[in-house]
Amino acid sequence: MYCIASEITTMKIFSNFDGGNINVVKADSPEDIQLTIPNDNQSEYYQWFHFRLETQAQEEHTVKLLNLAKSAYPEGWQGYDVVASYDRDEWFRIPAEFDGDTLTFRFFPEQGSMYFAYFAPYTYDRHQDLLHQAQVNFNCQLETLGSTLDNNDMSLLTIGEPADDKKKVWVIARQHPGETMAEWFIEGLLQRLLDETDTVGRALLDKAVFYIVPNMNPDGGIRGHLRTNAAGVNLNREWQTPSMEKSPEVFLVRERMLETGIDMFLDIHGDEAIPYNFVAGSEGIPSYDERHANLENKFKQALHTITPEFQDEYGYDKDKPGKANLTVCSNWVAEQFKCLSYTVEMPFKDHNAQPDALYGWSPERSLAFGHDMLAATLAVIDDV
Repeated sequence: MYCIASEITTMKIFSNFDGGNINVVKADSPEDIQLTIPNDNQSEYYQWFHFRLETQAQEEHTVKLLNLAKSAYPEGWQGYDVVASYDRDEWFRIPAEFDGDTLTFRFFPEQGSMYFAYFAPYTYDRHQDLLHQAQVNFNCQLETLGSTLDNNDMSLLTIGEPADDKKKVWVIARQHPGETMAEWFIEGLLQRLLDETDTVGRALLDKAVFYIVPNMNPDGGIRGHLRTNAAGVNLNREWQTPSMEKSPEVFLVRERMLETGIDMFLDIHGDEAIPYNFVAGSEGIPSYDERHANLENKFKQALHTITPEFQDEYGYDKDKPGKANLTVCSNWVAEQFKCLSYTVEMPFKDHNAQPDALYGWSPERSLAFGHDMLAATLAVIDDV
């Protein structure tokens, strides 16, 4: 906790909670609050922030986040508006300005306590609620695959009754723990898949079994990391040779994947810089062929038809043939299982094709995108 007090006001800044992450450089007055973002443990990455300000309401405040030119994704601050909340339920945006190194935002707090974050947090408590509310459904099994370096659970949800004639669909999220929109997405996907009145979910479970890991990196999430686990390891570069010493999260999930097999795979992420929803395929893997291409195109076309929250004009450059990085999860899965395998990216900023000035990209829109992704999965499930 950082605290300054005067006859006029008492101001305190906290980050001593799940996912909290901030350093106070200066806070002599509400008009001059200067902060920096700590690195992920044993890592050069920093970008995720989450803190609480306790202060005098109805008084103008100015906050500056410093030293962002050397953050993980400096371009992510251009056009970015800060996420804030009074009740930790509704997360709205505060306009910000970025000069290439400092992000500045000004506001008049309506209440005496206010939270700020890079994106709406998805807490470990909410993660546990998600798992245990899902397992109440008769069609869902919760299993702990093992433990992380900080001794947190690696949890898998299996939805549907395994059978030889059913397709096997794997969905994982939050390899990069600061990409919290990914677990909001999973919450939406689970809502629809477990709704016994939803015909899309029912139709899918007639044809497929779903294996879902809602949080691949609980240690990083609790620690307030952007990109790495407790040991400073980027899990999305560990898929060829994971180890229990450095990347038990990947090791444990990968072992179960090899046991079950995979017919379709989605790895859910968030992108700091690109203000759009998009997918990244596996064009560069050695075994990429016409079947892969046709499946990818059919899936993208289904998403285009289902929701305006998806587009395919903006995204990552496609890998050249045979040049894919096979340490990346979706590439390793596509090559190992010869299946449809996509990385799904959502923005930290907004989806500029459907902008929302008050909320930007939000938990609610992430939930809805999870619903939509199930409908697109149904469109291709017979072909995977």
